Amino acid sequence: MAFEELGQSALVGWRKPVAEKLAQPLESKTSLSGDQARAVLGVAFFALSVVYVVGTVKRVLGET
Repeated sequence: MAFEELGQSALVGWRKPVAEKLAQPLESKTSLSGDQARAVLGVAFFALSVVYVVGTVKRVLGET
């Protein structure tokens, strides 16, 4: 799976309109295309979700 595909697939629900709004300023301030900017934002949202889930699992396992 390509980086852009992974990033775009992570943009669901509220993340998609947020990424759409942030992609244009990111595109204009960097050499990224619009699709690449959305992919970067999607991967960032995905990574934050993974960090959140891992932290939650660690807390649950630490309490048992």
